[in-house]
Amino acid sequence: MANKLHSWFVPANVNSHAKLRLFCFPYAGGGASVYRDWHKFFPKEIEVCAVQLPGRESRGLEAPIHSLDQLVLAITEEIQPLLNMPFALFGHSMGALLAFETARQLIRKNKRTPDHLFVSGRSAPHLIHRNTKLHLLPDNELKNELRLLNGTPDAVLQNNELMDLLMPRLRADFEVCETYSYAVDEPIHCPITAYGGMDDHGVSFESLAAWKEHTSNDVDLKMFEGDHFFLHSEQEHLTQSLSSSIFQTAKSLQRSFITVPAR
Repeated sequence: MANKLHSWFVPANVNSHAKLRLFCFPYAGGGASVYRDWHKFFPKEIEVCAVQLPGRESRGLEAPIHSLDQLVLAITEEIQPLLNMPFALFGHSMGALLAFETARQLIRKNKRTPDHLFVSGRSAPHLIHRNTKLHLLPDNELKNELRLLNGTPDAVLQNNELMDLLMPRLRADFEVCETYSYAVDEPIHCPITAYGGMDDHGVSFESLAAWKEHTSNDVDLKMFEGDHFFLHSEQEHLTQSLSSSIFQTAKSLQRSFITVPAR
């Protein structure tokens, strides 16, 4: 079971001495390495567990999954042994959708509610997104779109052999997002914090604020300098905000085990 768990959650430790697990979901095309340095910015009581989806990095030989529903079902099954302590979910862009739907599935099927849901770089799920189907574009057109999104270095886009390896993963992830259909359900009961980039032209302040429709608890909205991939350029400030919010939530739930380190 340990090896299987480690393939999905890096570097999850069932016997961890942490007091809360923060599960981090990657953006389209990203792997667990997106969050490889995050543990440096959190107190020891918080264990950062990056989600490693099939078809990338250490799971590069596996076929990527093309459906958000299938991904969520697999994640909620694999995550069970790691829910032996309080937990929170963070996701950026596609990862925000995965975090949100994973939270809803855990509540519906397992009666487990995260302490906090953090969504980043993604409009609220009930809003209509653009009609362009990136996963159906020819390779050259998809590369142009990737260049506009500013999340893939030019050196990678110009490396044909590398792009041949990345394209199936990217197409699968874009298909996950572009075929997603929001289903109305009861609001979740944990706080939601939504993060956005001030120069992210695809995700507006208003579309982030609309996450308030999806919780009966508190909602917070924080904007950072940068474009859609501000989570890299503002990594330290973002993780500081996450740590502070987790501390405040723990305090409201009368858990005193988490301390925020001095900055």
